[in-house]
Amino acid sequence: MDYQKFLSTRSKARNPSAIRALMPYMNRTDMISLGAGQPNPDTFPYASMSVTLKSGESIEFDGDLFRRSLSYDLTSGLPPLNQWLRELQVKEHAPPVKDFDLSVGPGSQDLLTKALEMFAEPGHAFLVENPTYTGALSFLETLPIDLVPVATDAQGIDPDSLDRILANWPNSNPTGKKDQPRPKILYTVPVGGNPTGVSSSLERKKKTYALCQKYDLMIIEDDPYYYLQFSEKRIPSYFSMDVDGRVIRMDSMSKILSSGIRIGWVTGPKVLIERMNLHTMVTNLQPAGVPQLMAYGLLEKWGHDGFLRHTRKVADFYREKRDQFVVCLDRHLKGLAEWVVPDSGMFVWIRLLCGISDSYDVILHNAVKKNVVAVPGVAFMPLHNKTPYVRVSFSCVTYEQMDEALRRLALAIREASQTNDLHPSLL
Repeated sequence: MDYQKFLSTRSKARNPSAIRALMPYMNRTDMISLGAGQPNPDTFPYASMSVTLKSGESIEFDGDLFRRSLSYDLTSGLPPLNQWLRELQVKEHAPPVKDFDLSVGPGSQDLLTKALEMFAEPGHAFLVENPTYTGALSFLETLPIDLVPVATDAQGIDPDSLDRILANWPNSNPTGKKDQPRPKILYTVPVGGNPTGVSSSLERKKKTYALCQKYDLMIIEDDPYYYLQFSEKRIPSYFSMDVDGRVIRMDSMSKILSSGIRIGWVTGPKVLIERMNLHTMVTNLQPAGVPQLMAYGLLEKWGHDGFLRHTRKVADFYREKRDQFVVCLDRHLKGLAEWVVPDSGMFVWIRLLCGISDSYDVILHNAVKKNVVAVPGVAFMPLHNKTPYVRVSFSCVTYEQMDEALRRLALAIREASQTNDLHPSLL
């Protein structure tokens, strides 16, 4: 593929850091380096590192790798961790294009923003799901581009909506701009959607990928909830069906190892990963060494099969939470709201009934006064339109807290309905 047509002018202008370009040579034992401004590690006060797992097992980290993790290192991440993740991608996704590249970052959010900026040519437009991840929206709104919402439903992204937008461009452009180029980028959260909690089915993914081939789109697959699928068999990724090299995939350890460890990784065509590495070279230089070593030490101990067993346990944990939450939803919100039971992740996307068209005041006024908080749906709407939806999460609350929180939310909905002289039959 010709990736140059997708790159922004700013991304094309990036050149390697003269010093960072030398980094691959710095750890060679046969190389005497006079080039880099490396602090001498003999001055660092740390001697070794070990951690204790909840299982009671201990990990004593390799001394050489620990010393290496304290210093500047490769932009693409600690080499043994990078290689372990590369092998995981092959094992889990079996990508058709074998010549992919991978880079580790300080959380997938950092990598995501770099990918978005890489494609954000001023005056162009991006396709995004409606609703979509508010963290992506907050960053996209700082870029000189427009957003084009693509409809979603209980099966994820709607390929028919995507096709209509692209086939009828520019008449379908929500901005009304007739001279704006047809979008080249699709941003999607395909599993356990944030905020919807639903996943794109395999059939939907295949249709969406075919449309991206037809209209020559790149796909940014932001997939932090991939390993939190509740079914025994995970829905294959876009990366697993990418015969063209048009998918750039984000993964994260935040939901499965630790959110504070800030480890994410991006996989995709070498040309594009190189562009993102050039961005890192002149901003945060590299992902932090010690968190990478913490992750690698555990992953090496587990092996890929052990890691996958752990992710299944994590998914089962959230599935049980989901089941408890749905019981409480049925008890308190029937007739007041409707929802789709999530198949992955940690969220439920609730549509308030009772004639409520805007959830913002219901949450910020009625609900907060009753000591319960959720996220008003407007935060996830690409065009900031009013919505009766609310995102709630079951990840960190006990059954008792779920039950009480939803009881309070039900009271808030009833109160808001009465304030607006809206009296559903159940009130």
